[in-house]
Amino acid sequence: MDVFDELLQGVRGRGAVFGRSVLWPPWSLRFTDGAYLTLCLPMRGAGWIVPEGGEPLRLSFGEAAIVRGPAPFTFTDGPARVDGPEAGVREVHWEDEVPPPSGPGPELAGPTVLLAAAYDVRAEVPRRLLQALPPALVVPDEDDCGPLRDYLVAQIGGARPGHQIVLDRLLDWMLVCTLRDWFDRPEAEPPGWYGALGDPVAGPAIKAMHDDPAHPWTTAELAARSGVSRTTLAKRFTELVGDGPVAYLTEWRMTLAADLLTRPELTVAAVARRVGYADAFGFSAAFKRLRGESPTAYRRAATAARGEGGRKTPAG
Repeated sequence: MDVFDELLQGVRGRGAVFGRSVLWPPWSLRFTDGAYLTLCLPMRGAGWIVPEGGEPLRLSFGEAAIVRGPAPFTFTDGPARVDGPEAGVREVHWEDEVPPPSGPGPELAGPTVLLAAAYDVRAEVPRRLLQALPPALVVPDEDDCGPLRDYLVAQIGGARPGHQIVLDRLLDWMLVCTLRDWFDRPEAEPPGWYGALGDPVAGPAIKAMHDDPAHPWTTAELAARSGVSRTTLAKRFTELVGDGPVAYLTEWRMTLAADLLTRPELTVAAVARRVGYADAFGFSAAFKRLRGESPTAYRRAATAARGEGGRKTPAG
């Protein structure tokens, strides 16, 4: 599996359309639910994305915005009004959603129509990539993203069975398109390992570790995958990624383990074996060293957080 695909596998939207997303000026929508990511797509017109404490970003038809939470943000027709005495800000909550209009009638002919999807990303694997995003970003539709937007527009107002699921999956696809285009842009600042994927020396080693994280990889074996010496691999890998191959492998294993520990049917020993450790003791020591808590404590906190609506994690 492609590493990019692996990192975003399982990221799914939860209810895409705001029924009151047809906007007539003056308007300001404040998103306060603390989603890890919010994808915003103007189906018509334009507005401003205003992250809390950040600079406003213009968002127009033909562009997509991704806002990284959990801080609130505002979508408005005039950024100067967000905090003004006549701002008229309306808070938006996902539980307030209502079905979209039943057809392309007057409501869809408003000056601005916003489509939005929330992504409550709790898994640690996708966070390895997503935590490198800025608080808010805007990119134009490019390549296959443009036709996808057109198809999304055609789906609004649909009444066939499974309509919401289809719409959610289309928005998931749009999210991946937007992220892929963003990380290809010069202003993006992806983590070092992401850029190293295309390197002829470090790239094959990273792919090997992702393909089989439980394998007892050595620097010599990884260097053979790249067709270079151990010294060459270690030097190039550290230059691009910031850590050596063995340190990267350990971190990747602990990331996988963090997600596996949220599965109650797996014992700590079973999780250890899945990420390449022969016994729970060695795994627990490595996990605590990198994560600051034992696997058992992490599992306990993750279980409690699921009951509260989400595990609190440090901002990346």
